[in-house]
Formats: sequence, C-alpha cells, structure tokens
Amino acid sequence: FTVKGYEGGNWIAPTIVAGVKPHMEIYKEEIFGPVLVCVNVESLDDAIELINNNRYGNGTAIFTASGFNARKFQEYVDVGQVGINLPIPVPLPFFSFTGSRGSIAGDIHFYGKQGVQFYTQTKTITAQWKSESLGMHTS
Repeated sequence: FTVKGYEGGNWIAPTIVAGVKPHMEIYKEEIFGPVLVCVNVESLDDAIELINNNRYGNGTAIFTASGFNARKFQEYVDVGQVGINLPIPVPLPFFSFTGSRGSIAGDIHFYGKQGVQFYTQTKTITAQWKSESLGMHTS
C-alpha cells in the first residue's frame, strides 16, 4: 500500500483482523490506525469482563437493539469513550480525550475542560437509535 507523493512512507491499508484471542499480540497492544480487531465472546457479561481486564481503556463500542444491554454496557465498561450503535466517537475538539487506565500517560487529559479539571474521570457516551431497532415504524 502506498500513498502518492509519499511512496517511501510506512502505510497500512484499512484492515480487519477477526478471530482474535486475548493471548495474541495484536490484542495486547493498543493500535492507532485503520485497524479493527474483532474478538468474539459468548455473552454481554463476558464482553464487559474482557474489556475491563484489558490494560488499556481508550474506547469500545456495542451494536445492539436492546436498550437494556446498551445501558448495562455503558455503565459497567471501564473505558473513556463508549459508542452505542456507532463506532468509537472521537469528534475532537468537542469532547475531551477520555482514555483511561493504560490509554493515558500522566494525570491529565489534554483537550477540553479536562486540562483544568484533571481530578475527574469522565466517560463519553454517544448513542444512535433507529426507530426500526425499537420495533417502531414511521410512515
């Protein structure tokens, strides 16, 4: 993969890696780039446990038609950014960087009010609900 005008650069095309297990190196490292790492679990509780046992806490997402599952997920996952029915939201500078645990170096966030209020741990929840997923039909 090359980018015109930057042929000597190190580039990776958008990549999806499926079947990932927690013991794999790609799971253990925090990746910033066009990479989607897919890990399958048996239940919502297993997903929450998997996320919370990871040393990083930048963000995660859930796609569901269940408001109960979405609410439980956003409440119990220990990450800085949660997407519900959309990928991890990163609409900077509207929200501060809200990574947690191993996803932040130092004791303050570097955008938004967090630059001053660094004693508060925040969680950004962004959700999208389509009327079809709620069993409602509009004409």
